[in-house]
Amino acid sequence: MPAPPQDDIIGKAYDPKLARRLLGYLAPYKWRVIVALGWMFFAMSAFIAGPYLIKIALDDGIAVGNLGVLQQAVAFYLLAAVAFWIGTYYRVRTMAVTGQSIIYDLRRALFDRLQSLSLGFFSRYAVGRLISRVINDVGVLRELITWAVVAVVRDFFDLFGTTLAMFVLSWQLTVLAFLVLPLMFIATEIFRRKARENYRRVRSAVGWVNAVLNENIVGVRVVQSFSREDYNYEIFAREVNGNHLRATNVAALTVSVFFPAVDFIGSVALGLVIYVGGLAVLGQFGVTASFTAGTLVAFALYIDRFFNPIRDLAQRYNNFQAAMASSERIFELLDTPIEVQDAPNARDLPTIRGDVDFVNVGFHYADDPAPILEQIDLRVHAGQTIALVGETGAGKSTLVKLVSRFYDVTAGALLIDGVDIRAVSQNSLRRQMGVVLQDPFLFSGTIKENIGYGALDASEDAILAAAQAVGAHEFILNLAQGYETLVGEGGAILSGGQRQLISFARALLADPRILILDEATSSVDTQTERVIQAALERLLKDRTAFVIAHRLSTITRADKIVVIDKGRIVEAGTHAELLQQRGQYFDLYTMAFAERV
Repeated sequence: MPAPPQDDIIGKAYDPKLARRLLGYLAPYKWRVIVALGWMFFAMSAFIAGPYLIKIALDDGIAVGNLGVLQQAVAFYLLAAVAFWIGTYYRVRTMAVTGQSIIYDLRRALFDRLQSLSLGFFSRYAVGRLISRVINDVGVLRELITWAVVAVVRDFFDLFGTTLAMFVLSWQLTVLAFLVLPLMFIATEIFRRKARENYRRVRSAVGWVNAVLNENIVGVRVVQSFSREDYNYEIFAREVNGNHLRATNVAALTVSVFFPAVDFIGSVALGLVIYVGGLAVLGQFGVTASFTAGTLVAFALYIDRFFNPIRDLAQRYNNFQAAMASSERIFELLDTPIEVQDAPNARDLPTIRGDVDFVNVGFHYADDPAPILEQIDLRVHAGQTIALVGETGAGKSTLVKLVSRFYDVTAGALLIDGVDIRAVSQNSLRRQMGVVLQDPFLFSGTIKENIGYGALDASEDAILAAAQAVGAHEFILNLAQGYETLVGEGGAILSGGQRQLISFARALLADPRILILDEATSSVDTQTERVIQAALERLLKDRTAFVIAHRLSTITRADKIVVIDKGRIVEAGTHAELLQQRGQYFDLYTMAFAERV
């Protein structure tokens, strides 16, 4: 079982730098926000006027027997209620649309950034964390933008308006009611600190649940193979899910103590006001007759409303804390530097012949100075097939990634048709290349769509021809829907060999001038490998090809075999030449032959 993740680091509940960046996404919709604020002020003004209208109904209507004033007060009260409903409706509707628009912009920016980031980034960053940024963290911001931003302004306006109305009615009773505020501040501060800690624990617990679920679902075959179902269930139930249950129960306990405490403090304030105000109405304190029963009722209603925004603001604390943490992670991703970028004056690479020259090439990763490749000098003529062999970790895959410019060389230069590939745009370079990887990836959709992935304008005849060329046509026709068969997520309904054949067809349909086969036959059976070998002999004609394979039988016919060891070229030549040298290639080949026998 994995350890609990520490990804949910709790920062400030409010960070001005992050807030300013978020406001930048609000800027295009500022008029919508202003309209929403206008509706909010309209609604809350009507809401605050309610108790005062009740005072008029009691004092100027009922107390003096004036039916007209009573009717007018009630009519205005109902009108205020309608105004509050209309204002709230349009405020929520406007902010909901605005929030979704901002989320759309954020997700679009994140997706564009992810598409632009270099391959090195994805080798260091877990896919699950990236998905969490785009889905979970952006979802947290949606809650903040849609509900919390205007709601907080509403709460402060409600507090200000209610306090002002209370002072207008009776400053003496207002001072009396505010005697309980120190208790309220103490309770709120305790809740804020507890809520912060509880939030951290719950988020960590949720992250742990997600991590364990992901691990057990991805590794379900291993789990079942070793009969670990019962053991894993016990661990999940007792430790993982149990930890989440305990964390959420503690958080619920904090809430269950705080909000009744707020209600109790409000009740104490209301009790004081009713008692002292009632004595004043009865003339016990020698108060003037202007202090009436209607005033007391209205004041009591204002007290009840005064504590509502305080409760709401306390609840919003977690929203802001979560939003700041999510914002930090989102902007960290958006600010991640793109390691491989087009030069400012990069030009499009014209149609190439396929000459490739490695001129004293060296490479190391940006965060690790240890060399992966050193002093690589290799000239490849257009149309040649170059086989790269060597032990695992020798640098073969890295070398072909440099050809596609997934990484930039850190020493020397890599030329295609005499042009340094750093001087041309990446798109114009990669459009003329085809890559088939060791683990072929198919997208959800039909077989036809997957074959045509790299050539969107390809005709159906061209797709069929590509499939026939690599020997995939026959098995495709035997599927229930033929080329319209849905392959499922990652090509789940197909075997490894079938997925590989489709990836071959996809690469070849794009008609690349340079073809890279990175362990492309390692996941296929012997029969499928024969089909591929028969196709490759014809398909590699007039194309420059780099072939990486552990099965040395797939590269014996290459024009040149290059042996790489510890990031350096140690041998180069044809299959026959290298066997005669009885060097490292001879050892690899004879070892592979012995294993096969």
